[in-house]
Amino acid sequence: MTASTNAIAWADPARAGAFSTWLASITHPDGPHKLNPQSLRLASADASFRRYLRVDAAAGPGSYIIMDAPPDKEDCKPFVKVAGLMANAGLEAPRVLAWDEPTGFMLLSDLGAQTMMEVIQPPPEVTAVAQPTAAHYELYMDAVDALVRWQLSSKPGVLPPYDEALLSRELALFPEWYVAKHRGITLDAAGQATLDKAFAQIKASNLQSLDGARVYVHRDFMPRNLMVNVAPTLVASHTAQPPGGAASGTRLGILDFQDAVYGPITYDIASLMRDAFLSWEEDFVLDVTVRYWQKARKAGLPVGDDFGEFYRAVEWMGLQRHLKVLGIFARLTLRDGKPKYLADTPRFIKYVRNTAARYRQLGPLMVLLDTIEGNETRIGYTF
Repeated sequence: MTASTNAIAWADPARAGAFSTWLASITHPDGPHKLNPQSLRLASADASFRRYLRVDAAAGPGSYIIMDAPPDKEDCKPFVKVAGLMANAGLEAPRVLAWDEPTGFMLLSDLGAQTMMEVIQPPPEVTAVAQPTAAHYELYMDAVDALVRWQLSSKPGVLPPYDEALLSRELALFPEWYVAKHRGITLDAAGQATLDKAFAQIKASNLQSLDGARVYVHRDFMPRNLMVNVAPTLVASHTAQPPGGAASGTRLGILDFQDAVYGPITYDIASLMRDAFLSWEEDFVLDVTVRYWQKARKAGLPVGDDFGEFYRAVEWMGLQRHLKVLGIFARLTLRDGKPKYLADTPRFIKYVRNTAARYRQLGPLMVLLDTIEGNETRIGYTF
């Protein structure tokens, strides 16, 4: 037990000791979970204070995931709650097998080691645009099916509301962390007024579009958080044009859902198609978004009868997310010492510019952003 625990780096010796005690308790020969402690190794870490370890079953194939979430920094109760909601919706999400709430250690079922992002293998350059294949299309259809299933299970009053107060707190991350602390820019009165007006327009759109339709919102529904059990035929396909048929049947596992809320129906499809770490050509984004809208509409979800109106709402929702994430990535670098996230800044700047360039009322925001970035503004509105 000591050898396996020592293979994992611990900043706090007391926490290392608590982990050894907990691991011994759940691997007791008479206990329900038969684990091989000597196989313990790091599985992954995320942008929060959580990290994940993998441990093999004591006999036969299979493995488990251990969540290490310091209770003074992470609250695991939302994770447990949303995991139950996803299970009730018939989705593949980690099952909570054991949880010591006071220490923040949790044993979970293992959904595998291959993410949808790893299957896609996007180009490494942040400015590059990935080229879709038939295999990619099938994966995204699987993701769309999972999203529709998740949204159909929605009930009001179960998850925290994604309301104006939360939208405001998220948008405030952009001027505080990206503009002021990362770029070192203090906005003058005119610049602040431009930002305030843009934020008011964005919040109004996100709260009122599609008659204020609300569903369960994952908040990070994207390929890095979707696990794939890939069939050989799927990875062997290299056809450029997507097929017109149904999804491949691949079941996607869903991770990183602990921040789920009850909010705008446009959020998760915007997150999926305007990815924080992957850019697609516009035709592919439109195609998958249309397919989602059709499936959601057929299932009775409140996406409206006009795709043009729906797509506008998706774009404005994506704009809010991109501004928020610019602030979050700056905070991860400056406060948390995780500089790798800011490498994707050009992707988000491009997302924001492209959306702002399409809507005349967002023109002042685009000019302000270009001023912050030191770029020359080029304007050609679509709407």
